[in-house]
Amino acid sequence: MTAAIRISQTGGPEVLKLETFDPGPPKAGEVRVRHRAIGVNFIDIYHRTGLYKLPLPNGLGLEAAGEVEAVGPGVSRFKAGDRVVYASGPIGAYAEASNVPAERAVAIPEGIAFDIAAAVLLKGLTAHYLLRRTYPVKAGQTILFHAAAGGVGVIAVQWAKRLGASVIGTVGSDSKVEIARSLGCNHVIVPARENIANRVREITGGKGVPVAYDSIGRDTFMATLDSLAPLGLFVSFGNASGPVPPFDGALLAQKGSLYFTRPTLMHYVTTAGELDTGAGELFDLIRRGDIEIKPPRSFPLAQAAEAHRALESRQTTGSLVLVP
Repeated sequence: MTAAIRISQTGGPEVLKLETFDPGPPKAGEVRVRHRAIGVNFIDIYHRTGLYKLPLPNGLGLEAAGEVEAVGPGVSRFKAGDRVVYASGPIGAYAEASNVPAERAVAIPEGIAFDIAAAVLLKGLTAHYLLRRTYPVKAGQTILFHAAAGGVGVIAVQWAKRLGASVIGTVGSDSKVEIARSLGCNHVIVPARENIANRVREITGGKGVPVAYDSIGRDTFMATLDSLAPLGLFVSFGNASGPVPPFDGALLAQKGSLYFTRPTLMHYVTTAGELDTGAGELFDLIRRGDIEIKPPRSFPLAQAAEAHRALESRQTTGSLVLVP
């Protein structure tokens, strides 16, 4: 038996309950990971609230780092004692231990601590597919990245700078402006007191940007559309303020024959090879110091509800982890 956070109904943070749960022995192709740190991500909130549907009752969480405790039949990718991290399921990482498919986990390189690994893999793989695959950012381009001081933003802004891009970042408050600048943002917009699209047009000499990465959703939808250059790409990868409103496809034509996409990580790491490639690039950048990751804010596993409240407040910077 292991302690785990589980939900039997959707709702606010109060639905998160600490219970005992028996994951059983690892099945064929699986490893059991004894967790040392567990990543807390916005997708966990979407699952908790029911925005993304789960069968209930269920566990929560997609990302954790720890040591391989046991291996199931047919596993050769890892052995007991290996340091690993996973970030693409199965759901149930909010627990002391969990069984996961061996091909969904990656080895943690020497020199990277468990809490850093658990804090960065899901967000870092997200930054990887956004900047390297959904829209391959090139040197000299100017891009718009919302929530530049948030969990994904902290990694993505630094990565975009290493690719040679000029970054316009938005942040939720004045207190985050200097954080965004320290990450490499060339320009920082505070939507509470500035018009996003007007500022983007001003910065780009009226042209707009070729790509905008938006994890906010409803509150920034129109501003993001209005920030794009003709033929620009709107990359909607989150719903922090609520889902993007339904819209007529003709709106994209009216705004400049724009493109709109709603990607998700699971479609970019369908094989162990894709997973290893993305994680390898991420960890190499961190180990070289090209991407700096500050220690994440930690909460005990039993205080998962408090971690969710902190993340939902949108007043956090960087990453949050739970510690069993």
